[in-house]
Parts: sequence; structure tokens; C-alpha cells
Amino acid sequence: MSRIMRHGRATNPRTALSTRTKAVVAAMLCGLMTVGATAGCGSPDVGGDSGGSAETASNVGTRTPEQIKKDGTIHIGTFADKAPFGSLTGKNTYQGYDITYGERLAKDMGVKLEWVPVDAASRVEFLKSGKVDIILANFTVTKDRAKKVDFANPYMQVAFGAVSPTDHPVKKVSDLDNAKILVVKGTSQDAWIQEHHPEWKVTKFEEYAEVTSALADGRGDVWITDNTEAVAFTRQNKKFVTGITSFGDKATIAPAVHKGNDPLRKWINDDLVKLGKEQFFHKNFKETLEPVYGDTIKPDQLVIEGGRK
Repeated sequence: MSRIMRHGRATNPRTALSTRTKAVVAAMLCGLMTVGATAGCGSPDVGGDSGGSAETASNVGTRTPEQIKKDGTIHIGTFADKAPFGSLTGKNTYQGYDITYGERLAKDMGVKLEWVPVDAASRVEFLKSGKVDIILANFTVTKDRAKKVDFANPYMQVAFGAVSPTDHPVKKVSDLDNAKILVVKGTSQDAWIQEHHPEWKVTKFEEYAEVTSALADGRGDVWITDNTEAVAFTRQNKKFVTGITSFGDKATIAPAVHKGNDPLRKWINDDLVKLGKEQFFHKNFKETLEPVYGDTIKPDQLVIEGGRK
């Protein structure tokens, strides 16, 4: 069994299914509903110590699969505060849909796994600067990002959703013209608004815990995020509603690697094909996302198997 290394401390990445199912919902409440992140729920420092591994920051991102196998550890960047996709528990273990995938990826490569916490705005930079081999952080494929990093084939599909207070719901895209909008900096929603609606009144935050706190505090009228996250949040917090369930660009989410690292990108694509044959992501959905979504979102609305485009 592979082990996750975080800042030099080994932790067990796997728990019993029943424990993880409960923990996913708990992390959802902790990461998205908490007003003012606590020490147990907040993101660890980004770009911290690598845990004393032999690899240096300058060579991590460009390593081929064979070099990673030789070094014995793969470095994957992920969110620490975006349940149910990637979040850090109070026990310093990561969990979520992206986490389960990352654990399997490391297992298939036969190496240890070191998670590196990132925020939305730092994902590209962490690849470019060689801090990580792969980004698995709900990373939406866009033309602009594809100029800076290389994406493997997708494993998930999303659109935008809009979260607003139940007693003052935002129900139509036209309602956004006069609304105080909240987004996380560096997300696809941030970029889309800049391109299509630069006139909208937008406040940006670095982390997801900050934006949900601002929404709860009344510092904004509506939060625009992935519709999958929007639905998850509002199912756990009845004070808010996903008034707009789908708008903006339909998009896919995929692993990303350092620009030009074709050997690693191709290895990931081949592994996705193998995983598709066993319906890995449908099983992953059932384990990590179904406890949050219930029957609101069906697996085929989100899951992509085999890296198909």
C-alpha cells in the first residue's frame, strides 16, 4: 500500500469505506460551511517543506515516469479545502474524489505519494516551478491554461453554478448583472467572468473557506463556482440554494503536468484507459461523492471513464 507523505510525516491514506463516507460529509461541512477557518479546517501553507525527499524542486515537474519510479515518490498538488474533491482532515489526512484517484495513480506507478497543498491561483505556477509532478485539483481544461501546462485526458465534466441565500435567491443569469458576485481567484469562473462579463461587480478570494465565509457574512449576493461544488454546498447548508444549476462553458477536468512532459502525460492517459475498464471513477463517485450529492447528481452527469473526450 502506498503511503502519503506530508511535510515529512507519513500518514495512512486509506480508511475503511464507512469511515471515509462519514468523513467526506464532515469535511464538506468543515471546508465549506465554517465561517472563519479553524486550525483543523484551514489549508496548510502552500509551498512548504517537501518532507525531506531526495528530489529537488527544480527537477520534480519534468521527471518522466521512469525517473519518478527510480526516485520512489511522486509529488501531486491538490486542494486542502475543497471537499468533497480534495480536503485535509483534522488528522492531517487528505480525502475526496481527487484524492482517491491520486492514491490509485501512485499505486499503479508503484511509488509513494506526497501530497502538496495548492490553492486555485497557484496550480499553474506549481507545475511551472517544478514543485509538483501532477496537479489533481479540480483543474478545468481551458485554452489559456493549455498554453502554460499540458493536460492529460479528462476524468470529470462540469459547468458553472450560482449559490445564493435561500431568502434572496439568484435564479437567472440576468440577475447577476446587478449582484455582488463572489469567486475564488484563479478559477475558471474568474477567467470566464473577466472575458465575458467584465462589467460585473466581483470580489475575489484566495481560498474557498474565505469565499463561503463572505457569502455567509452577507458580503456578497451570490457565489459562482463549479455546479458540482455548488450543489454539494447547498445540500449541506439549507440557508443557501443553487438558484442557477448550469451556465457558462461546459468543461472537463483533467490531470495537468509540466509543459512538454509528454512521457508523464502519456502514462497518465494509458492509466486512465485501464481504470476505465474497471469503471474506477464510478466506484470513486459512489465512495466519495454520492454521500454528499445523494440522488441530486447522477454519476454519468459528472464521471468520465477511460479518458474519453
